[in-house]
Amino acid sequence: MSARTRLVILLATVAVLAAVAVGSVLHAADRAARRDRLQAGGPRVTSGQVALTAAGSARQPRLVFRNMAWGPHRDELASVPSADPSGPRTASTVHCLRFYSAAGTGICLQAVHGAVSDTYQAVVLDSSLREQRRYPLDGIPTRARVSPSGHLVAWTVFVSGDSYGVGQFSTHTSILDTRTGTLQSTLEDYQVVKDGHAYRNADVNFWGVTFADDSRFYATLATGGKTYLVQGDVTARTLTTLRENVECPSLSPDGTRLAFKKRVPGLSVDAPWRLYVIDLRTMGEMPLAENRSVDDQAVWLDDRTLAYALPGDFGTDMWTVPADGTGSPRQLIEAAMAPVVVG
Repeated sequence: MSARTRLVILLATVAVLAAVAVGSVLHAADRAARRDRLQAGGPRVTSGQVALTAAGSARQPRLVFRNMAWGPHRDELASVPSADPSGPRTASTVHCLRFYSAAGTGICLQAVHGAVSDTYQAVVLDSSLREQRRYPLDGIPTRARVSPSGHLVAWTVFVSGDSYGVGQFSTHTSILDTRTGTLQSTLEDYQVVKDGHAYRNADVNFWGVTFADDSRFYATLATGGKTYLVQGDVTARTLTTLRENVECPSLSPDGTRLAFKKRVPGLSVDAPWRLYVIDLRTMGEMPLAENRSVDDQAVWLDDRTLAYALPGDFGTDMWTVPADGTGSPRQLIEAAMAPVVVG
């Protein structure tokens, strides 16, 4: 093959690769633009007031969540009546990637879009979604929780990798006292007690805080290729392992049970989790009726029902399943995630 022929082939290859790259960029740009346009068949969303406490004499419960429907209100906090979750949505102007609230305090993990790359921040909200405090984040938001009193908030970010399903990743989990502004920047500063002995290892990661009160909480510890349920003490700054193979715990409103995702042997490495519930009085566990892999920290809508996210046409849909192992899953809200019950 002559040098000229090789040059022609090289130039043709470069041209093809350039065309593919341009096409990919244009496709991504078009998809991003479509996310901001209303899509046929999507839920109806209008601007209005969203609050984290029930208002009016009727004080009817509402669901507040991140709206995932394509259109101008995508990623805004929105609400619907709990009695009509598929009805028209009221959207705020507050954008959140992760969200949770309790007792009128909200935690909103946001993206700050820059010219070159995005950064992230944690914003503490009052009951009217007004900003109270703001903290920069050093990674991609993934989990958020608030204590029942609203006095403590917690968040987790990925600082490397972007999935709990990846073998190598690192997280930072922080706890903030909203009364004083005291920030415990990482649970890695806590003393870990594993199997009754003090434990230290460079590979420890923590995520998925769920609060019992303003002192006790539960979370996930990962180390040595295993995950553990840990009980934490905010005042003593200790974490004690309780059992293996527990991720993203979520405490029931009555404080007696924990919902969690569990890796089940024999399932695909890409879809390894099933939802379970632990009875904290007996430490017995029970699988729930959802057979799909749930990569989410479930939310208790009440003492009988769990809500969780699964992939959907608009990104994510919310589903529910009974917490006692009976029944079957049902879709709660299309194009939504991170729900909380208000009122």
